Amino acid sequence: MAAPGRPAAATGLPQPDLTGLRGVLRTAVGQGAPGAMARLDDHGTVHKVAVGVADRRTGRALSTADRFRIGSVTKTFSAVVLLQLVDEARLSLDAPVDRYLPGLLPDDRITVRHVLSHRSGLYDYSDDLFARSVSGFEAVRTKVFTYRQLIDRSLRHARTTSPGGAYSYSNTNFVVAGLLIEKLTGQPVATAYRRRVIEPLRLHDTFYVHPDTAIPGRHTRGYLTPDAPGGALVDATRQTVSWAQSAGALISSTEDLDTFLSALLRGRLMSAGALKEMRRWVPAGATQSYGLGLRRRKLSCGVWVYGHTGAVQGYYTYAFTSSDGHRTLTALANASNSSKVHTAMLRTLDPTFCGKPPTHRRTTAPRDTAEDLRRGGNPVRRAAVVLAPPR
Repeated sequence: MAAPGRPAAATGLPQPDLTGLRGVLRTAVGQGAPGAMARLDDHGTVHKVAVGVADRRTGRALSTADRFRIGSVTKTFSAVVLLQLVDEARLSLDAPVDRYLPGLLPDDRITVRHVLSHRSGLYDYSDDLFARSVSGFEAVRTKVFTYRQLIDRSLRHARTTSPGGAYSYSNTNFVVAGLLIEKLTGQPVATAYRRRVIEPLRLHDTFYVHPDTAIPGRHTRGYLTPDAPGGALVDATRQTVSWAQSAGALISSTEDLDTFLSALLRGRLMSAGALKEMRRWVPAGATQSYGLGLRRRKLSCGVWVYGHTGAVQGYYTYAFTSSDGHRTLTALANASNSSKVHTAMLRTLDPTFCGKPPTHRRTTAPRDTAEDLRRGGNPVRRAAVVLAPPR
């Protein structure tokens, strides 16, 4: 390890501020999350921090060994599988989706690249499902959808942009991705994830159990914040997540997500050419851009980090790595539908990748938080979002 305050040699990043990271997690708990945790892998040196509880009924302490629902971080797994299929010459990014799934979409100008970069214009059906968070969730908690039922919900609405237009996040895109995976591999997405990502990387805590409702093994319970201020938290742990599937239904752990993102950015999951395509960015807000199932976020110190946010009822996940994959953070709060908790948790990135802030650096709330919150896989009521989403 480099001396405190000195840059780490391989990344050029300053040493992480572990005290600051713990303080951010405590802030998230103070804002209403039952617990919050983070695992930081810095060139093989691992730091683990957890505060609060995993189970409000028993009072069991939260642990970084717990499994949890990762929400839209699933999208990165789905994109990896499709880019592997590009490497195998079984898929072309610039081919129409309808070449592989004839008649699925009403516009044959929508390409695979448009879907993976959220530029298809397909309306996000989950905006309707969760216009009210708790009642919307309870209506689908145990429901099982087909991919086509979810896409049909989207197609009832006008498209948000022309194919290839501006970035507009939509879970519908990655439901289409799930159908592409199943059509091209001839396997359920669960099998494709397992054979192509989970087993090669030895991810022992990562599962796709849909439509089962339970999280296997030791896990943290997830709590949904009600729409009305002051209401009781709703235990949302058991659910099918069928409304999300290939857009947000994976289960994992902090260690597995650190391993996955580090391997991805280090080129272990696809060819250099495919990874370059994944990292072709389009603007997605003042401090963010989006590739193919991958976010790039600019921090207060000017450093870019790469990964994805994830929100599913009861869980907020933040999984990001450095440009070379050698410093990786996964953080979790076992709460959702709370802009305060989400904004607090986004601050885990700065102490991890920027170190201790100099006196002149601003440490105010990260920008573009509404985009992550409403579009992270568990959209909340627009009225609950404090900051307007970027356009």
